[in-house]
Amino acid sequence: MPQARPRPRAGPSPSRPRASRRGLASARLSPSWLWRCRAGIGARGWGGIATLWLRLSRARPRPRLRPRLRARLLPGPAEDTRGAAAPAASSAAASPARAPPLGSAAAGPEPPVSRSDGDARAGAVALKCVPRDRVRHWGELPDGARAPLEIVLLDKVSTGFRGVIRLLEWVELPSSFLLVLERPERCQGLSGLLAERRFLPEEEARGLFGQVLEAVRHCTSCGVLHRDIKPENILLDLATRQLKLIDFGCGAFLQDTACTQFAGTLLYSPPEWIHHHRYHGEAATIWSLGLLLYHLVVGKHPFRRGQEIIWGRILFPRWLSPECQNVLKRCLSMQPLDRPSLEELFSAPWLQGVHVP
Repeated sequence: MPQARPRPRAGPSPSRPRASRRGLASARLSPSWLWRCRAGIGARGWGGIATLWLRLSRARPRPRLRPRLRARLLPGPAEDTRGAAAPAASSAAASPARAPPLGSAAAGPEPPVSRSDGDARAGAVALKCVPRDRVRHWGELPDGARAPLEIVLLDKVSTGFRGVIRLLEWVELPSSFLLVLERPERCQGLSGLLAERRFLPEEEARGLFGQVLEAVRHCTSCGVLHRDIKPENILLDLATRQLKLIDFGCGAFLQDTACTQFAGTLLYSPPEWIHHHRYHGEAATIWSLGLLLYHLVVGKHPFRRGQEIIWGRILFPRWLSPECQNVLKRCLSMQPLDRPSLEELFSAPWLQGVHVP
């Protein structure tokens, strides 16, 4: 007879082995997060569990959204707090017609990006976008069209003179104005040149400063005041060494009465503005020219703080010639009446025989 198999003892039946919840959770977590969970449980108890649970929920990978494409202007030489400038190279584009007057239906949404006109080189222009809500002053062009004052001033000074950046075209957009400006193919801002070399030899600085004086005299003869002369607003053509005055966003028409509203860079403001909050355009221009010359030959601003401007203390390095120091002292005089005029600056001994390209 076959032997009877022994019956199993009474008791709970053994359950099938299955993965615990802890095993499933640990299988989904990376080793670094698993270590953090164990450390949190041991150190903070249930509070650590809740904190880590929140961290894990936030650390879940989110679906990557496709970035929205937006039109962007490339960085350019002319910058202003009222807009942004951008160079563009597209000589193959068609030459645009003159911008239509404001409010006309002919002003389309597609702006022109290039033009070869006069001595401006084909394929190298700069685009400057001026938002409409940043325009504070308006003017009238010779054809009767109403436009931002910067466009009106550029239209007066940018033709027939190489020392001022040329306004090739301008276009009115729904929310801004687009200025098409000339741009030499190989150019550099004067501020970038000073950043590389710190300061310039006196002879080289004399030639560049003479060009700036010529540009300022041209603007003054046209009845235009720049009001923001500084290295950042001067462009150097590396091929011809020709300087160009740019960015007339702070400019105004020349007037005989004193200005009671300041426009430009406060670090270049004259002392009479600090004392009395008023200044005359020509005297303030001579002051800014003196600051520019000091920056060229010394490599820094002579007045770092407002108190230094009030005291009027100017330190000159030993390598500067007495003639150059004399020009600086006259331009940076604390009293506006003691500063020379533009014509007197041209007749200074230090500026005689300056070669202008």
